[in-house]
Amino acid sequence: MFFEELERLRQDNLFRQIKDRNALCVMGNESKDPSLISHHSSRILINGIEHINFSSNDYLGLANHPSIIEAAKRAMKKYGFGSGASRLLSGGTELHGELERKIAEFKGAEAALIFNSGYTANISAIPAIAGEGDVIFSDELNHASIIDGCRLSRAKKAIYRHRDVEHLSELIKKENGKRKIVITDTVFSMDGDIAPLKEIFGICLKHDAILYIDDAHGTGVLGNGKGALSHFGIKPGPKIIQMGTFSKALGSYGAFIVADKNVIDWLTNTARGFIYSTALPACAINTSIEALKILQDNSSLMKTLWQNRERLFKGIRDLEFDTINSETPIIPVVIGNTNTTLKFSELLMSHNIYAPAIRPPTVKIPRLRITVTAVHTEDDIDKLLKVLSFAK
Repeated sequence: MFFEELERLRQDNLFRQIKDRNALCVMGNESKDPSLISHHSSRILINGIEHINFSSNDYLGLANHPSIIEAAKRAMKKYGFGSGASRLLSGGTELHGELERKIAEFKGAEAALIFNSGYTANISAIPAIAGEGDVIFSDELNHASIIDGCRLSRAKKAIYRHRDVEHLSELIKKENGKRKIVITDTVFSMDGDIAPLKEIFGICLKHDAILYIDDAHGTGVLGNGKGALSHFGIKPGPKIIQMGTFSKALGSYGAFIVADKNVIDWLTNTARGFIYSTALPACAINTSIEALKILQDNSSLMKTLWQNRERLFKGIRDLEFDTINSETPIIPVVIGNTNTTLKFSELLMSHNIYAPAIRPPTVKIPRLRITVTAVHTEDDIDKLLKVLSFAK
């Protein structure tokens, strides 16, 4: 079954394999002396060989932070591991409510609701807020979870050209619906560019539309960590819904929606991925609480992240590689066709640098998707640039 289809994928160099089945492991903290602990999320073991990892979304290096690990231990000691039920039954703890209050306050919104992943949040919240007779306006490069959420809703879909506010304005004038909902990623996960939220929000205000943003790659990265709205100086309000994740810059797991309290109450009663999912374990919740505290108390992490980003981005541009429109720690490097991109990735691997090739159908244009973090060193960055210069 599926033999011919799989063969076609292999012939087109589009066949994917799960990396950890091939002895791949992200390195953690192995020192028993807390004074000697270092953050190793910039390293990955492949077949027992250490590589510099330029593929992680752990932008601030918090996944292996000692305080995060201790927060997980404390929660497991008190609550055990599995939660045993959904939040609406008995799966939650006081920690769940505490995290919702803290993330809502952090994002400047009235209330919040935790979901088990960013994908779950989008495919649950979008069909809950958009239905038959409504119109969704979606950026053509939005994440797959947004696309799937739009498909699951019964709303009409109008796709506007990537970051093209004039096209969005034209479409929103033409389409009529009970509700108009504009949905966009804030930071686009494959191109590393930022949605022009100020202009998009202005269009929403003019046409009384709801703005739904996916701030998964903006939270902890933009706006002093508070995300894209803060980055653009936009105040949260009743017509703005923000989705974000704890699993990227915050180094934990799970996702959230923050919005007006009425919206959160509605999602609590209608978002199927929330209602019918077992609650996240308390240890995951406690690590997110701790990550928020670290982010708010330690501005140097974001400063280092952006210094590293500028060093790497300038070096790649000096080598005259195409980086599309990257504005963030996500830096695509366009090499050529799929075969050439795969060979570049293999060349990097031969120098103990891990930066996998991203191919269709994930993206139309093959590229290396390089992500730089706060825990990469200058030597890490310079080594990557040196190998890229060989390839050039």
